[in-house]
Amino acid sequence: MPIVHISRRERFSASHRLSRPDWTQERNLQVFGKCSNPNGHGHNYELWVTVKGAQDPETSFVTDLSALSRIIKEHVIDHVDHKNIDLDVSFMKGRYSSTENLAIAVWEQLEEPVKALGCALHCVKVQETENNYVEYHGA
Repeated sequence: MPIVHISRRERFSASHRLSRPDWTQERNLQVFGKCSNPNGHGHNYELWVTVKGAQDPETSFVTDLSALSRIIKEHVIDHVDHKNIDLDVSFMKGRYSSTENLAIAVWEQLEEPVKALGCALHCVKVQETENNYVEYHGA
């Protein structure tokens, strides 16, 4: 049976700050620009979660997208929406809040719950701006 990929998009708004605490404010500004604002900055993120698996012979679904949406909301969106990623998000504690690290952390939150749906996580895509996104396909 063929393997099919299916994606679900969710959205959230969050803030963070790009900076290194071991650098001066001047160095942070030089490297990260206005994204190093001491008070942070925000984004309206789009999160794309792609799962893969065989189609159910009765429904032709890889998975129930409503169930996938619930999992994404429970394990990710409820934790990040209208939050400061650096201060409020437990699964980002001790991590630099780059979009790359956020994508990896989201994968870690979703991998097991997605398996419980009977499919596998294929890709997490975090779109930070209209022009910038990160994709993570697992280790």
